[in-house]
Amino acid sequence: MAKKAETHTSSVLYRKYRPLDWDAVLGQEHIVSSLQGSLSNDRISHAYLFSGGRGTGKTTLARIFARALDVSENDIYEIDAASNRGIDDIREIRDGVHVLPFESRYKVYIIDEVHMLTKEAFNALLKTLEEPPAHALFILATTETDKIPETVVSRCQVFSFKKPTREILKTIVQTISKKEGITLEAGGADLIALLGDGSFRDTLGVLQKVIGSAKAEKVSLKDIEDSTGAPKSELVNTFLTALIVKDKDKALSIITKAYSGGIAMKTFNALVLEKARALLLFKNAPSLAKELKDQMSEEDYAWLSTTGDMTSPVLLELLRAYDATGKAYLETLPLEMAVVGVCK
Repeated sequence: MAKKAETHTSSVLYRKYRPLDWDAVLGQEHIVSSLQGSLSNDRISHAYLFSGGRGTGKTTLARIFARALDVSENDIYEIDAASNRGIDDIREIRDGVHVLPFESRYKVYIIDEVHMLTKEAFNALLKTLEEPPAHALFILATTETDKIPETVVSRCQVFSFKKPTREILKTIVQTISKKEGITLEAGGADLIALLGDGSFRDTLGVLQKVIGSAKAEKVSLKDIEDSTGAPKSELVNTFLTALIVKDKDKALSIITKAYSGGIAMKTFNALVLEKARALLLFKNAPSLAKELKDQMSEEDYAWLSTTGDMTSPVLLELLRAYDATGKAYLETLPLEMAVVGVCK
């Protein structure tokens, strides 16, 4: 059940460019600082709980921490609790944990998706966490801390991972694109970062798709939209133009067109908000015009110059629609209601 940590290289981007040392970890400086401090002071806990959204670097940082402890690959074990969630799987760990490490001071167990363990498996794990041998170190990783028994959480040092900012994801996309010999049109890296939805892994997955379908070294915004299924920029612009001039019928028909075309409303809403904000800044802060131009395609910047003003009340309605989209029974309804409200 327990498998050794992967050491092979891969053409899959999130594996190929997975951080291998502290300096390469972005967006989790608070955790890096704390773990480095515990290493400097030789105050190592026997159990850690890494909590945070998917693709935020939990298992990556667990591996870096293990290597910083001079633990060899032969003494690092990774377990996927989603596939190995029963009491027999944990009993296997409990029996093996008392065997001394092969080559290192510690034997490190990284248990991913730990919240997937059964109640009986958690009870068995608790016994191991209560009285672990001196050489055993557990790093539990989860996206859902609330599903882990408090008795387990209380025996761990807990670290909460933040979602990386769009700016961090955008920088990573630009850096890796260059390394892969690809040049993205202005606004392309930002779109990929937005589609990554706060996940390093998902963002690089989107970039992988873009690079895989690229027909040339220079990739346009349209190429990215075509390969990822993201809403066309022109569709977003037309929607906002209709909203500004209060053409209710046209705005509602565009929502229907986007949804029937398989575009996720959360993504469509996000791109609408991005463009609406850009329009608000363009019309009200002329000093930001150059910065906006550097971030957008020529077509989008030309649209900013020729369309009407974006008012705060309209932007507020769009924000409310975005917040409600993930909770709505009908995915299109929040944005449709926003359109009706704006166009009254």
